[in-house]
Amino acid sequence: MKTIISEISKKVITSKSIEHSKERIANLAFSLVEKEISKHAEVVGLEFGGSFAKGTWLANDADVDIFIRFKKTTSEEKFERISKKIGFEALKKYFPYVRYSQHPYVEAKIRNTKINVVPFYDVKIDEWKSAADRSPFHTEFMKKSLTPKMRNDVKILKKFLKSNGIYGAEIAKQGFSGYISEVLIFEFGSFENLIKSISKIEEKHIVGKTSKKFETPIVIIDPIDGNRNLAAAVSDENIGKFILISRAFKQKPSLEFFKNKKSKISKKYWDNLLVVKFDYEVRSPDIIWGQIKRATSTLATQLELGGFTVLRSKSHTDELKEAYLLFFLESTKISQIYQKDGPEFFRDSSSKSFISKNLKNTELMWVGNNKKINSLKKRRHADATNFMKEFLKENIQTGIPKGLQSDFKRGFEVSIGNKNLSKSIKEAAGELISIDGTFLHFS
Repeated sequence: MKTIISEISKKVITSKSIEHSKERIANLAFSLVEKEISKHAEVVGLEFGGSFAKGTWLANDADVDIFIRFKKTTSEEKFERISKKIGFEALKKYFPYVRYSQHPYVEAKIRNTKINVVPFYDVKIDEWKSAADRSPFHTEFMKKSLTPKMRNDVKILKKFLKSNGIYGAEIAKQGFSGYISEVLIFEFGSFENLIKSISKIEEKHIVGKTSKKFETPIVIIDPIDGNRNLAAAVSDENIGKFILISRAFKQKPSLEFFKNKKSKISKKYWDNLLVVKFDYEVRSPDIIWGQIKRATSTLATQLELGGFTVLRSKSHTDELKEAYLLFFLESTKISQIYQKDGPEFFRDSSSKSFISKNLKNTELMWVGNNKKINSLKKRRHADATNFMKEFLKENIQTGIPKGLQSDFKRGFEVSIGNKNLSKSIKEAAGELISIDGTFLHFS
């Protein structure tokens, strides 16, 4: 393992020319924002944050975060309005746009480097008014706590996570953030120690110190806020993948773990894929991803209630106008009939109620060997496409998140398989019917 880590360590070191180029871009952006903040009495400072400030950035994946410090007495309305105005005015030459976390922030690109202009309140620890208020404390803590070797190990970890598709805090990914990567290396001391520990980690293990209880598979505590579980933002799926690839890497270290590994699609299951497609009015990627993930979860539940077994589901959007809700079903066609279990015959009033409600519209009724009164019911829909079309036509207000209802009312399409899907959507949909790349490390 040491040999592989040593080899990767050399590859993640950023060259001086790239460092200087990034610094020039960062300083340009900083000076543009600095000119704007002088126009607003509510703003009391400006500073770099994120991986750029802490020296933990990867050469090909380095955003520059510029944090605007607001007086803590500033109203939330002014906090959002002024920060957006500053960001748009400062970066107007670079086509700025709004992104969302707890609060909106402005993003733009200067020579392929993302610049994020993020507001935060000037508060003390534990007096948080916004999620970004912790960021300056994160920067200060990591600059003080991480040794040069640990900073390099953070880069190795980021490369490891990125290559295996589980890096990124955005809601579309729900993976491990840059800050979580820093916390893990700080807590375990090195990439090697982290791999050895994660490969044998037990459920509910707590990384860090806290007196609070959390319900995530593992718990990762923010060093500057013992009440904050960083792992809450990471999906169970990505936590599981991290544990599995750590075990595989520990067992058989290889450079392959630091290369992108494609999933292996089982093409014979395309006909088990139910696709709901709709167009939406332009909005922030963060907002649309949250909305379509909720819609997918709701519709998966409705399919199950309708008798269809949902094996996997996911959402996808081109972040321009098209969104897809994807469901991998055990079968898209099911039996027209099903057994409905009633109460046990010893329960007098419940038995009478069940019989009177179901006798007229049941196909059959009998006393089962399970001591229950059973009836045979006929499904309204045995075909998943027809089921979904009717559900969406009749139940948009209850079955679809409020923010998507107007989009669905303008129209939607329901189909089976991949015949009408573009190449990029096929790739996203194909993940549902693939052997995950995580498992290919074990072969």
